[in-house]
Amino acid sequence: MKLRFQLALFTITRTVFNTMHRMAYPYLGVFARGLGVDITTISLIVSSRSLIGIFVPFISSVSDHRGRKFGMLAGIIIFSASVGFLAVFPSLLTLSIALVLAMIGKYLFDPAMQAYLGDRVPYNQRGLALSVTEMGWSFAFIAGIPLMGWLIQRYGWSAPFPLLAVVGVLLIAALWWVIPSEDPHHEPSSGPWANFRMVLTHRPTLAAISIALWASAANEMVNLIFGIWLEDRFALKIAALGAASAVIGLSELSGEGMVAMFTDRLGKPLALGLGLSASAISAIALPFLGRTEVGALVGLFFFYITFEFVMVSHVPMMTEVMPGARATAMSFNLTGHSIGRGIGALLATYVYQSFGFPIVAGLATVFYIFGILALREMQR
Repeated sequence: MKLRFQLALFTITRTVFNTMHRMAYPYLGVFARGLGVDITTISLIVSSRSLIGIFVPFISSVSDHRGRKFGMLAGIIIFSASVGFLAVFPSLLTLSIALVLAMIGKYLFDPAMQAYLGDRVPYNQRGLALSVTEMGWSFAFIAGIPLMGWLIQRYGWSAPFPLLAVVGVLLIAALWWVIPSEDPHHEPSSGPWANFRMVLTHRPTLAAISIALWASAANEMVNLIFGIWLEDRFALKIAALGAASAVIGLSELSGEGMVAMFTDRLGKPLALGLGLSASAISAIALPFLGRTEVGALVGLFFFYITFEFVMVSHVPMMTEVMPGARATAMSFNLTGHSIGRGIGALLATYVYQSFGFPIVAGLATVFYIFGILALREMQR
């Protein structure tokens, strides 16, 4: 019962983190107009926060030698402080700082939480447990982002941040109370450098991390553009963009449910290979389905359900690739995600403005194919 309660708390916490992380995508144009800057400026800020992920191992490995509770609490404290500062002093500068610091908080929390569960849940059940926490991604789109859109529409672009700050403070108290200070399931390491060497000299781990890089690059190509694409093609406004986000959230929730049902049974590598192949197909189909508004939403539904299946199947596999340095391996995995998102964010707006959405989708397909090749290398 205690672990189930912790899973629920972790999922709520990740929903808050991911709402802050993902709201920049559908409301990219809204933030740009509210701040009086162009879309390229906002997209560069988004890409810069992704590139912070290069330094994730130096940040996230703290939970291997300071403990899982320390890593989780440090993450939510930094998040709450950053959005609180933005709530009090809303501007382009404070938004940029808050996006970066909130991402650092997420990078502290996620590997510590995943390692905490990896220490306690048997590998043959870990796909189910971790898929529950991954629902924080879909709940952000189903509930968090539509709520943020409602606040923005009524009170302006900075309205979501006071609410996020208050919820963050409540989560600090809840995590402090629920997570035990003494952890018999984890033996603290002496320092990060030995763990870094273990990860960086282990070829299967590096191949597994590169899967995250390519899949995230593919997803970010569409992630950053879909709100602008829907606005340009179908003239969707704030409320409709929030509804589109909810459709994407439902698709991700479906993907997480599929992982809970099938990944442990199929085996993590096979499930991951099937997900990567389906993701490549869904990406190349997007421009064809996007000729109508309904078709575009259907295409986005399948694009996100397959991506979520890939990501949630990948996480439990990664927790066992390097058990002796579990949090460090997960932090390098986040680095892979971050570099991939940075690549996608840097390319997306330029490719869209220069060549149109079909080329964006085509590049996403190519990145998924690279992910399939990386999985084959890992299995070798």
